[in-house]
Amino acid sequence: MFSDQPVAIAFALLWLVATLRGGATYGLGRGLRGASARSDRTARLLARPEVARAETTVRRFGAPAVTLCFLTVGVQTAVNLAAGLLRMPLRRYVPALLLGAALWATIYVTVGIAVLSAIWGGHPELLLVALALVVLAALVARALRRRL
Repeated sequence: MFSDQPVAIAFALLWLVATLRGGATYGLGRGLRGASARSDRTARLLARPEVARAETTVRRFGAPAVTLCFLTVGVQTAVNLAAGLLRMPLRRYVPALLLGAALWATIYVTVGIAVLSAIWGGHPELLLVALALVVLAALVARALRRRL
């Protein structure tokens, strides 16, 4: 089933998704920082020495954290958002993002395809059955939620 799929295209699409998602999360953090700085109370909090030290630390050591967060589950959004909130320079963020997205895509293309191939065993009809079960479960959950 998966041997017919071009791995290079799958890698490129996964890399693009990870790059866009990480970049958008970083951009959201930068935007939130800019919007929050307009408030007097928040501006005072952002002027504290602790925040300045955190920004300095992120500028200096944040790039490896951005790259390595793509090897984790559930931390990517927090790290990318923090990089934006703490104004990590783009010249450090973008290379870390691109490398991290490449690591993430590599893992999903290699391990992900191997796991799917092992689960489905080359039988695409199993994928359709699984999809039908997911849709059925969603419909049942929706019906139960309406009753409550």
